Amino acid sequence: MMYSKILVFCFLVASLQIAAISAKKVVCYYGSWSVYRPGDGSCKVEDIDPFLCTHAIYAFVGIDQTGSIKILDPSNDVDNGGFRRFNAMKSKNPNLKTLLAVGGWNEGSENYSKMAGNPSLRTNFIISAINLMNQYGFDGFDIDWEYPAQRGGVPEDKVNFVTLIREFRQALGNGRVLSIAAGATPSHIVSSYDVSALTHDLDFINVMTYDLHASWDGVTGANAPLFSSSGVSVSQCIDAWIASGAPSSKLVMGIPVYGRTYTLANSQVNGIGVPAPHPGTPGPFTQEEGTIGYNEICLQLLTGQWVVVWDDAQKIPYAYKENQWVSYDEQRSVGVKVQYIKQRDLGGAMIWSIDTDDFRGTCGTKYPILTTIKNGLI
Repeated sequence: MMYSKILVFCFLVASLQIAAISAKKVVCYYGSWSVYRPGDGSCKVEDIDPFLCTHAIYAFVGIDQTGSIKILDPSNDVDNGGFRRFNAMKSKNPNLKTLLAVGGWNEGSENYSKMAGNPSLRTNFIISAINLMNQYGFDGFDIDWEYPAQRGGVPEDKVNFVTLIREFRQALGNGRVLSIAAGATPSHIVSSYDVSALTHDLDFINVMTYDLHASWDGVTGANAPLFSSSGVSVSQCIDAWIASGAPSSKLVMGIPVYGRTYTLANSQVNGIGVPAPHPGTPGPFTQEEGTIGYNEICLQLLTGQWVVVWDDAQKIPYAYKENQWVSYDEQRSVGVKVQYIKQRDLGGAMIWSIDTDDFRGTCGTKYPILTTIKNGLI
């Protein structure tokens, strides 16, 4: 009898461990504007594999002066069925949760600050958001305010954001998903977030643990170093969030599916921390100086003209060719980050963004970064 009880106990423990592992989230942001990229860079909703994500987030809508949700691209989102087709992915994978994201860098902070500080504007925001969710079948809502109390905001944003989230949760109820995307660094936390108060009403927080170094620094640096002996790192950011009161299970760690690029001052001096006064040249798909999608990076590496270096201290690669330099994540570095997520018992991984993974499989298998995450966590 005692032996049977021990077997039952061991089975229950194993079941709980499996459940904990399977509960990890793989949160995939989809930049809806990626449909306009040229050639093979154009990523339509139908290019998304709905089985690789637990949560898929459609980015972005905005807000107007009344605080109400504003559809930023009605032609793509409504006329061409972007919202509807995105939610139709659930017919293939009924376990997928879909969210609609508001905000983003280009939306700024000022209008969000005014909305969060005004009770009637908050009500407009919440009601219009829920109405849009209901109209198109989204399972949740993600607020990407970049950032409270910064970029035209006011110090009171920190408290007002808590009020906004609390009121949103009350209106939304507990059966639907409410999340935020948040600045990662300790300075972001101090300025913008009352972490303990926020986490009470949020299902999870997408911590944007990337863009920790970029061409604005004037020297080369890792986009998202897991560790660093000097300067900010992904692990330092996660430590700061937990120390500020966030339950580890509600922290979803951001993983970039893009690189940060630089133009070196001297092509013969090409390590980390060397002078790079200008951003790197644009890629053929994203067409933006200083940043490049993984689907563009892998194509360049296939030429054999780039020198790839693994930085074991920071657990990331970088590559250079003549005066061009890029820091990025690939399958090896992402695999290390997945192990870190499990070791720290975090809520899961978030990617920005699914449309810059090698979604066509041009360099090999489809979605190499996202597949590495999914296979490691779920």
